[in-house]
Amino acid sequence: MNFRQRLNLVSPERETVLTIGVFDGVHRGHSHLLQRLISLARPDFQPAVLTFSNHPVTVLQPQRQVSFLTTSDEKERLLRSEGIELVVSLEFTEELAQLSAREFVSLLVDSLNMKGLVVGPDFALGRNREGTTGRLAELGQEMGFFVYVSEPLLLEETLVKSRVIRQKISEGDVATTRRLLGREYSLTGQVITGDRRGRQLGFPTANVDVSKAMAHPADGIYATWAVVDGVRRPSATSIGVRPTFGLTERLVEVYILDFDGDLYGQDLEVQFVEKLRDQETFTSLEALVEQINLDVANTRETLAIAGGANGP
Repeated sequence: MNFRQRLNLVSPERETVLTIGVFDGVHRGHSHLLQRLISLARPDFQPAVLTFSNHPVTVLQPQRQVSFLTTSDEKERLLRSEGIELVVSLEFTEELAQLSAREFVSLLVDSLNMKGLVVGPDFALGRNREGTTGRLAELGQEMGFFVYVSEPLLLEETLVKSRVIRQKISEGDVATTRRLLGREYSLTGQVITGDRRGRQLGFPTANVDVSKAMAHPADGIYATWAVVDGVRRPSATSIGVRPTFGLTERLVEVYILDFDGDLYGQDLEVQFVEKLRDQETFTSLEALVEQINLDVANTRETLAIAGGANGP
């Protein structure tokens, strides 16, 4: 189904005030813009988001790879939790990229009954990014919709953008990531069978099969929350190749504190609170176990300060 067919299937409940973007992560900068959109839309218009299931940069610059902060389902859930009533997701294609700004907004006016467009100051759409905010305002006067330009959000002099958050995650700075997102960054995957080395050391871990398309924190040990069946439990998570054992496969291993249960085959969400240390190589198993005990103690202290556990 191409983008025209997809748009033709959408039936807004009433005229819409719309914003457009990837909205990966639905972070605090996005929330800032969305709340402005909602205030402009209600009570007369339906607040709506047009988003993309893939990242436009991978079409416009195929040599680039972009990791994601949220899955499509997570993104839609977060957008709706912000108060967005209509979420339309399209695949960004070369055909869509070749539309002129006029052709693009004409589709939105016809298919989504757009009466308002809310964007950031550096927003542009259409072939060769010709649809700048100024050009969109001209088209709006002609076609009967208003354009509102929302200022970006700065937190502690940091511009809140998905690109900045991905960089922080790659550095292992999940504490700053948490401030920029407004929640813990999380990865979700199925618990699969591992080599049981953790159990042999007295710390049975859940080996979580996480999509490689998602942004992964830097190698190291993290204080985390583990969520299974809606229950949030304190945990310590290792990301890395376990150099003490001479291994090379990068794993996400979660040790859930004070827990004894079978998790194989279940989905587990890991919420990252703070990095405790880098990955290290130990000269003996005794030294490794001593460090793991210290990691567990540091995890308890970190999570106690962070708060937010729900018991079983």
